[in-house]
Amino acid sequence: MASAELREELNCSICLSLYTDPVSLRCGHNFCRSCIVSVLDAQEAAGGYSCPDCRAEYPERPALEKNRKLENIVERFSSTQPDMEKTRIYNTYCDSPTPAVRTCLQCETSVCEEHLADDNKSMNHNLLEPTLTFKGQKCSTHNEILKYYCPIDIVCICESCWVAGDHKGHDVELLDMASETTKEKLEKFLDDLNPQKTQIQTRVKHLQEHKRKIQEKASDKRKNISKIFMDIKEKLEIAEKKALSEVSRQEEKIVSQISDLIRKLEIQNNELSRKMRHMEEMCRVTDPVRLLQESDITVSSHGGDEDTGGDGGEVGTEEDLDEVLISLILYRSMRDIVTNVTLELGIHVPDILLNVDTAHRRVKISEDLKIATESEEQEKPESPGRFVTFPQVLSRPGLSSGRHYWEVVWDQIGICGIGLSYPSIERDGGQSGIVYNDKSWSLYMYDGQYGVYHNSLGLILNVKPTCPKLGVFLDYEAGRLSVYELCDPIRHLHTFTASFSEPLHVVFHLYDKASVKIRS
Repeated sequence: MASAELREELNCSICLSLYTDPVSLRCGHNFCRSCIVSVLDAQEAAGGYSCPDCRAEYPERPALEKNRKLENIVERFSSTQPDMEKTRIYNTYCDSPTPAVRTCLQCETSVCEEHLADDNKSMNHNLLEPTLTFKGQKCSTHNEILKYYCPIDIVCICESCWVAGDHKGHDVELLDMASETTKEKLEKFLDDLNPQKTQIQTRVKHLQEHKRKIQEKASDKRKNISKIFMDIKEKLEIAEKKALSEVSRQEEKIVSQISDLIRKLEIQNNELSRKMRHMEEMCRVTDPVRLLQESDITVSSHGGDEDTGGDGGEVGTEEDLDEVLISLILYRSMRDIVTNVTLELGIHVPDILLNVDTAHRRVKISEDLKIATESEEQEKPESPGRFVTFPQVLSRPGLSSGRHYWEVVWDQIGICGIGLSYPSIERDGGQSGIVYNDKSWSLYMYDGQYGVYHNSLGLILNVKPTCPKLGVFLDYEAGRLSVYELCDPIRHLHTFTASFSEPLHVVFHLYDKASVKIRS
């Protein structure tokens, strides 16, 4: 009842709804701003202004003052009864709009707190939350209240549906009983779902923890990479200064030598010019005695001079920058930088060589022991380690610890298998193929696809080859063997996991003239 009375106090007398942007006149009455503006506009046409409530007159259009306190009260009231304000369901019997607290299903009316007892005094009516629609509460065929539940057709029905309708003769249940049965089933189902929910929550918690660790690891990795590149930049600057310094040193030395030769040649040139002028002067002398005497002196003096062309200066002018030395300085600096980076990353780049004593007779090995090619059968000496059944070859030496990285290049001809194998792999028979035993792990390239194999189990990868270069990474202690395609960007192809128990050797399996090269 108090709520209804408060609601009346908060209604605009013009629109009979809660105040919206309330404003006050000088007489103290409040209205919605839009409502009073409309009234004043109409009064302006009539030539006078007055309050709609108390009829107080104003000689001029009255000023409107915003009533912030009233606006706050309206907002608080609305927040306490959001459903009533949202649905705008009011008492059917009240003259003024009073929010309803219940809706009677039998009477199809809504009542406030005051009329609630009156509506329910003669019989027990079904009272619901305030609503404007009775769809779902009454039978759509007979417009009667739904009383029963038909489990055969899984539907709520009225009495007429059961007595004379489509559900005649069906075993039905009262709605309350059916509701309780359904609640019991739902509670049992809920009990079954709780462990699943707990499991999911545990999984989510685990994943969140894993996510946090990944983010922390990524952050640390970013810092580490930044540090590595800062070190590389410093070393590059040092290498640049060293190479530039060597260029400047050679330039200074050679230019100094050339400048000395130029000065010597200029002195010789000046002396020759002096002698030539004297000779030209002698040529103009008419006195035979003087000419003969002075020319003898001049000729003998000239003949005693060193040959101007025999100074050896021209050898110095042919000197050039030692570009090989400069290149070696750059090469050693870059090599040291790469070595430092690989040490920082904890990766070793082994010098892998192929073992000719293990190569099948159809596998040809290059002189540098880096390239294997499937070819016609060759004469090779007997060797207990040589593959007999399959065209395969192992490398030397074996890798028994640490983290290693190397690259291979396939010529994209025929079929090529690359991988790692224990030295104890069979050399003859079906088990000697690197696909068919538990002593080897391999990746095959053929027919525009990749396949990975171990112990007769294979998997065709859902990626297509895009370039012939592959990178292989081995972490022996972690039991991890990964293969990457060195395209741009680099992409991971597959990772084998195992507990390695023997040294691992690079192994190649070649068919149809295939060729593969090791790049260490």
